[in-house]
Amino acid sequence: GANPTNVCSGRGRWSPVTTFPRPHGKSLAHRSELKKAKRIVVKLGSAVVTRDECGLALGRLASIVEQVAMLQNQGREMMIVTSGAVAFGKQRLRHEILLSQSVRQALHSGQNQLKEMSVPVLEARACAAAGQSGLMALYEAMFTQYSTCTAQILVTNLDFYDEQKRRNLNSTLHELLRMNIVPIINTNDAVVPPPVPNSDLQGGNVISVKDNDSLAARLAVEMKADLLIALSDVEGLYDRPPGTDDAKLIDIFYPGDQQSITYGSKSRVGIGGMEAKVKAALWALQGGTSVVIANGTHPKVTGHVITDIVEGKKVGTFFSEVKPAGPTVEQQTEMARHAGRALASLDPEQRGEIICSLADLLTEKKDEILSANKRDMELATTSGRLSQPLIDRLSLSTSKLNSLAIGLRQLAVSSRDSVGRVLRRTRVANNLELEQITVPIGVLLVIFESRPDCLPQVSALAIASGNALLLKGGKEASNTNRILHQLAQEALSIHGVADAIQLVSTREEVEDLCRLDKLIDLIIPRGSSQLVREIQRAAKGIPVLGHSEGICHVYIDNDASIDKAIDIVRDSKCDYPAACNAMETLLIHRDLLRTPIFDQIIDMLRTEHVKIHAGPRFASHLTFSPSEVKSLRTEYGDLECCIEVVDSMQDAVDHIHKYGSSHTDVIVTESEEKAEQFLQQVDSACVFWNSSSRFADGYRFGLGAEVGISTARIHARGPVGLEGLLTTKWVLRGEGHTVADFSEQGSMKYLHENIPIPQGGFS
Repeated sequence: GANPTNVCSGRGRWSPVTTFPRPHGKSLAHRSELKKAKRIVVKLGSAVVTRDECGLALGRLASIVEQVAMLQNQGREMMIVTSGAVAFGKQRLRHEILLSQSVRQALHSGQNQLKEMSVPVLEARACAAAGQSGLMALYEAMFTQYSTCTAQILVTNLDFYDEQKRRNLNSTLHELLRMNIVPIINTNDAVVPPPVPNSDLQGGNVISVKDNDSLAARLAVEMKADLLIALSDVEGLYDRPPGTDDAKLIDIFYPGDQQSITYGSKSRVGIGGMEAKVKAALWALQGGTSVVIANGTHPKVTGHVITDIVEGKKVGTFFSEVKPAGPTVEQQTEMARHAGRALASLDPEQRGEIICSLADLLTEKKDEILSANKRDMELATTSGRLSQPLIDRLSLSTSKLNSLAIGLRQLAVSSRDSVGRVLRRTRVANNLELEQITVPIGVLLVIFESRPDCLPQVSALAIASGNALLLKGGKEASNTNRILHQLAQEALSIHGVADAIQLVSTREEVEDLCRLDKLIDLIIPRGSSQLVREIQRAAKGIPVLGHSEGICHVYIDNDASIDKAIDIVRDSKCDYPAACNAMETLLIHRDLLRTPIFDQIIDMLRTEHVKIHAGPRFASHLTFSPSEVKSLRTEYGDLECCIEVVDSMQDAVDHIHKYGSSHTDVIVTESEEKAEQFLQQVDSACVFWNSSSRFADGYRFGLGAEVGISTARIHARGPVGLEGLLTTKWVLRGEGHTVADFSEQGSMKYLHENIPIPQGGFS
């Protein structure tokens, strides 16, 4: 575990920080392990530090300094290898030369009219000499804002080849790190000699410090750094020059992959280029230092790029010596998309056969499934990390599997009227017909927590709708998910499309999956409201189908039946309190207070061990009330609920609109007039009269299965079944028609006549 250690913080202050013990000698194998990095080298390329080849990018530098200082204050040992002295010096010398020229001209002419001045070509070494002190002063001023000390180190190639100088450099850096000072290292460009010939990147301890990429790599290995972050003006390493057609960002790069890379031109301001970065990165990797190459110039990410990398997020290109046995998530998605297109082209009967085969396998292999589920349950119980509601969701039983199988067979029948169904036919003009037909969305990403029964349901819906599917389940159900996914692929294989459904079993973080906007067409979260919110925040350009929270209300009207009210409240709250369609707030008409119906409801809830929280108005009517609720927008997900008093049916509707989540809301009343008003006015995905909120479910609605419940107001709403996973496309059939034919001077006129659609019509 981490131990607090006293180190010098800021200017002579001592404070406890966290240590990150890790034996050096082998690089970190996975991004998730980057959190362990104790000693980190941050290399800032010329394109990051400078702007317009002349002058410094102050905003970028400030955000980088803030991140480095933050990590330093966490107890990590940070070092910076920086460019920028030449650019800073060039800006300064240009200004001085122009100023001196203007003064000389004014003295000689004695007039205010000045001749056009030309700036001579400035030599790089002179610029470096003029700019180095200013660059360092800037870093010093910025780090001082975070009570962090810095120290300047200027090196040349010879400092690494002369053994005495190398030892001195090593000793100095270690002493600075021990004192909690951030060393800022740069090549001494004012006197730097040329690289040693024929010794560049030959392995061992030989690497020529000819640019800051090789300097950073040499320094990282020399100092046994855990991580080298190389920031430049590109997102990372691409398989071909960025900007060219089909160029793909490489997430993880392994030694030996160099042959698959086509390098482009060098940066307009740096001297290294991507090829030099890769060579330096691989050299550092060989020396035991992990490397990430990322973009340090993007305005939307610069402020957190370094901390994101250290947190293990999918940023830039990560260099790793450990190649995983299976495909990457990007490769899995490509495989799913390719097989998904083949799945969509199958006949409806063939897709139905696959779903029926999966239903049969759920019952035939139930012993294997329940055995795997038992292992997951034991691990979840002993770990103590899961709450009881989540453990309940994790549990499978024979009856659950039987219900799943029944629902899947139901879905297989309805799936025959799905992909390729004609929704509209129009005769645009003579011999020009238009159809709107249903088609799959594409690639779905479904993320679900501790609900393994979700996997076969969603798989069957994807099969029925012809969509490719990427599944990311919670690790608490990994054994159950693995066997259920195997059964889904076994069913798909009867028509040769096993790859259409992929289970993500790598260490991919949910946030990283949400960035795959070029590969994934729709994200569907199945889990807590917190999970849904996190995914909605993380999704970049990918639509998310999900509900925010399941804050479901049951309103007991003053015209309600006692027996119906008690049964409905009991079922809505107690049947499965962890479900999103369970009642969370019970609204009671004011007239029912201190009546038999109210007393019996309270007695029933107490008998069922439901913890009651009082709403503000309910609490005001009681001498000794239950604990007053902290918020009327609470989803308990357990045997807890809030009780609140309302004055009328309209008051209940207003309360639901103010505090509800547009999921499912219920009225219990014998007044048909009030019931109809409630059903019409409440703006939720599901609105019920005299029935339990637990009916809000795809299987209970006859959809066969559901991919989730949506509280959105576009596309799909409520329990989302097969229809919600289809979109449409327009198909036009003509005979050489052109738009010019329909112009004022053209020979044709639009008709726009609707053509009847045959029952069960398919394109």
